[in-house]
Amino acid sequence: MQKKIRCGVAGVGYLGQHHARVYSELEHCELVGIYEVNAERAREISERHQCKVFNSPEELGEACDAVSVVVPTDKHCEVALQLLAKNCHLLIEKPICTSLEEAGKILDAAKQHQSIIQVGHIEHFNPVMGFLERAVKDPRYITADRLAPFTPRGTEVGVVLDLMIHDIGIILQLANSPIKQIDAVGVRVLSNTEDIANARITFENGCVANINTSRVSLKKLREIRVFQPFSYLSFDFMNQTGHLLKKDGINLIKEEVPLEKGEPLKLELDSFVHCIIQSQEPKVGGPLGRAALEAAIKVTELIRSQGF
Repeated sequence: MQKKIRCGVAGVGYLGQHHARVYSELEHCELVGIYEVNAERAREISERHQCKVFNSPEELGEACDAVSVVVPTDKHCEVALQLLAKNCHLLIEKPICTSLEEAGKILDAAKQHQSIIQVGHIEHFNPVMGFLERAVKDPRYITADRLAPFTPRGTEVGVVLDLMIHDIGIILQLANSPIKQIDAVGVRVLSNTEDIANARITFENGCVANINTSRVSLKKLREIRVFQPFSYLSFDFMNQTGHLLKKDGINLIKEEVPLEKGEPLKLELDSFVHCIIQSQEPKVGGPLGRAALEAAIKVTELIRSQGF
């Protein structure tokens, strides 16, 4: 019988609580415990899942094989390094951290301790992305729109590192080409950083992507459209639905795409655990997480250079 992977969660706020829930449900996992600076919240989650509260990341790391890092983005590096020092495998929520220097420290420490790093680009585990990875062969133009109502959560970084980075990661995977040029604009509305942003990314292979992101919208939206020779794909990540249009002579034929719906976080954490069990590289490893961060930082720098 396969020994269960001892799992923990550092940070059990809005998102971290779901990491704890999923670990408690996965067949090959044992939710050992959590680390959380808010004592009342820590008690609530530990009682909900009958797990231990640890007083520090180091203590959590001592007791676990694998830990999800779901603390605020500006604390990712600090907490990740403490856990890696205890030889833990990590799933670090996106973005991997706030700077390329920090990303380098994390990846170097992971290599030193032979630990797996998976970055929480959750949309890569959405059934929509699974279909796109099979269907997209030669993308020429990609548009992505991601809108969300305002919430103070996540505003330690701008909307590019908070939300747009999801689509940057997706597009880097689909375009499969080095970036040639980035153009960007952004607006500060309710926070001290950009809340609305647009980026246009041109790739060496000629593919062009246009990304619109807002965290001050009245509605939620997560959609992508991919245009390639003789076909056009349109998908909704939120509702896990979509269709494609194919050329048939001089006509376009619309086909609905049946997707087997699933909870992306559960698929993501299950994949992470199986990578540990089978000693495999994760689907979204450190290099892709770093590449998405690098592009997101460039977008942010361009926006702020305009005195937004």
